[in-house]
Amino acid sequence: MSLKPSQFDYEPVRPSKRTGKFKGSNASETDDVALTHEPEGRVVTNWATEENRFSQKTPPIISLRETSQVRWIGEHGHALSFTGLFLFTVVLYFRPYELTPALSWTSTSAYWIALATLVIFIPAQISLEGNVTARPREVSLLLLLTVAALLSIPLAVDPSEAWKTFNDSFVKVVVMFVVMVNVVRTRRRLKALVYLAIAVSLIVSVNAINDYRNGRLELRGVRIEGSLGGMFENPNDLATHLVIIIPLVFALIPLTRNVLLKILYATFAILIVSGVVVTFSRGGFLGLVAGLGFFTFKIFRRSRGVGLGLAAIALVAFLVLAPVGYGDRVATILSSGSDITGSSGAREQLLVRSALVTLRHPLVGVGMGNFHFHSIHEQVTHNSYTQVGSELGIPAMLLYTMFIFAPLRKLRQIEEETVESGDKTWFHWTSLGLQAGLVAYLVASFFGSFSYLWYLYYLVGYAVCLRRVYVSAVKTTIPWP
Repeated sequence: MSLKPSQFDYEPVRPSKRTGKFKGSNASETDDVALTHEPEGRVVTNWATEENRFSQKTPPIISLRETSQVRWIGEHGHALSFTGLFLFTVVLYFRPYELTPALSWTSTSAYWIALATLVIFIPAQISLEGNVTARPREVSLLLLLTVAALLSIPLAVDPSEAWKTFNDSFVKVVVMFVVMVNVVRTRRRLKALVYLAIAVSLIVSVNAINDYRNGRLELRGVRIEGSLGGMFENPNDLATHLVIIIPLVFALIPLTRNVLLKILYATFAILIVSGVVVTFSRGGFLGLVAGLGFFTFKIFRRSRGVGLGLAAIALVAFLVLAPVGYGDRVATILSSGSDITGSSGAREQLLVRSALVTLRHPLVGVGMGNFHFHSIHEQVTHNSYTQVGSELGIPAMLLYTMFIFAPLRKLRQIEEETVESGDKTWFHWTSLGLQAGLVAYLVASFFGSFSYLWYLYYLVGYAVCLRRVYVSAVKTTIPWP
């Protein structure tokens, strides 16, 4: 029986995920669709099935206007879901309920915004793409890590505490990461999220600098605390966020020809670097050196001698201009005995203890958030890798590490494909900034327990979204997802 053209009158026509060629919903998986442009400006689809090959019926016709509409919807869908994601991020960063008692009613707003976003996202995603989520490697790794977290709960030392850790923080990270990689489909949306992260980084950096200048050292009277609380309250957590954002700020400088804008972006970068300094975070310092060192290496890859020379000068100037006592604190990285606070030696002991706990409970760990039961003085691991290993097991630690490395290869491919100037320049510098941010996190997270917090997941989400936008905008060999 031959296929009648009327069968396609109300059927959606969409591009195949594998070939990018158009298929009707009644076509089999093996049907190939060839697109030919007629003089009238129409696209004729030639259905290469055995029955159609001998059919005398007129093939179905798809206008160029309909084709462009399908593509526009594919790229610009999820407008409401993106609005929810953006509002959630604003509440997550700025925590308005802590600014004034008058906004205390917003204390649960992040939860309700996330729930509303999810309710809107799921049917929209199924309607647009026929699935609950795209499946880039990063999503698969995070879902496997989520399974490992769930498996650790019933076997935890305290299952109720393991569930609380999972339910209060990690599950939100997973849900919003999945939403992000599906709804951020345009350059404008990705820029909005990145600029929001830069804006909050500037605010907390300026506040940290002012607190240090005015002697407001709230953390045991020796270090500043973040002004916005939550994920920015602890100085080590604050420093980690700042060091992964700094390369993205530096990446803005070559994207404009306006000298005043270049000066403005450079000022932003210097302020955020200063924010890292006044936290007196040793992990932040190492992450800063790693991230900016990688960024400099990439810029001067054809003249590495010049790059190394400039990096050395910048490092010396950085240490000379740093506040009194900063150099001594950084020196304790190499000599823990010179740390009069004893924190450096304590962290070495915690690293050894968390490694031993990991080896004693290699499969599912001691339960999410339960390491403190095996720790020294109820302390956390102060190392993201052994945090996952000791609490979720060695397989989960490998998944976590793979999740960090997963975006790097395709980011590097985008960087290499966009070396030339033109409209690809934004992709080139953004990919460099994201690579440097991931390198910074790789180092900084070795000195803090950040594995269930937002820093990494937003950064990897930016990387996946950049790949999606790039694939839809530029002819490339990089596949999506």
